[in-house]
Amino acid sequence: MEEADFTRLFEAISALAPSSFWKEVTIEVNPDDLTAGYIGMLRSFPFNRISMGVQSFDDADLIFLNRRHTARQAIEAVKNCRKAGWDNISIDLMYGLPGQTLDEWEQNLRVALQLEPQHLSCYHLTYEEGTVLFDRLQSGQIRAVGEEESVAMFSFLMDCLQDAGYEHYEISNFARPGFRSRHNSSYWADKPYMGIGASAHSYDGAFRQWNVADIREYIRQADAGNFSPEREAIDPDTRYNDTIITALRTSQGLDVAQLGCRFGEERKNYCLEQAKPFIAAGTLVLEGGILRLSRTGIFVSDTIMSSLLFIGDD
Repeated sequence: MEEADFTRLFEAISALAPSSFWKEVTIEVNPDDLTAGYIGMLRSFPFNRISMGVQSFDDADLIFLNRRHTARQAIEAVKNCRKAGWDNISIDLMYGLPGQTLDEWEQNLRVALQLEPQHLSCYHLTYEEGTVLFDRLQSGQIRAVGEEESVAMFSFLMDCLQDAGYEHYEISNFARPGFRSRHNSSYWADKPYMGIGASAHSYDGAFRQWNVADIREYIRQADAGNFSPEREAIDPDTRYNDTIITALRTSQGLDVAQLGCRFGEERKNYCLEQAKPFIAAGTLVLEGGILRLSRTGIFVSDTIMSSLLFIGDD
């Protein structure tokens, strides 16, 4: 996006909500786009947080992931953003790549910490059906990293960032105190949000809706002033399940009393009953009325969450 694009965008936003309401304004960028001139242009707008899709500080990883930037470019991009005055920088990293060793992952994190970002989002590579990576995995061209290696990488990630002073506030997210992502945290706290653009999703607490994916059709609808997003009502069971999944992903955990207030005593008791074997096993902790994953529970979080979900008679 160019300067004129951002000017139009912020003028439109300002007409709907004055800048006094803007608490966090994040822009997501790729390192190869961040020339000195582009950084200077971005600084002229109200952005107060920058999120950078680094993925890896290893050139071999970046080639595998088909990224345009190099490790050197990523390092320089972070440094130049810091020089330009950004004091809230987030870095995305990926681990569990085919052939990646624990030593290589450790080196990635060391480089990241030397850059002193305020926030890190670290995701294990997943293979989505219909993607090139999935096809390569199925055909045997690449081999997924083993479970033992995955556990070792995630364990090192947690230990390394905790020792460096980061809060592990969500399964995949780490922040310096005071620098948790407001944007992501609003999803986990069940707050309403509005999405603008092709494929964008919105949520008002009672309904979810999503815009048409085809960008040409989205533009046609915009020009005609006749949007037709798909929409679904969120029934109480779905909202309960969403609450379980999102709350248990966070370090705040699930407030059991609040769960009862929102969904009734029957649903609260169901949750506690389903949680008993995991509490006994030490993968869930119930303390002060808060149910949260233990460190060992994080590694089996999908199993735990699915067991606490409510599946209707249908």
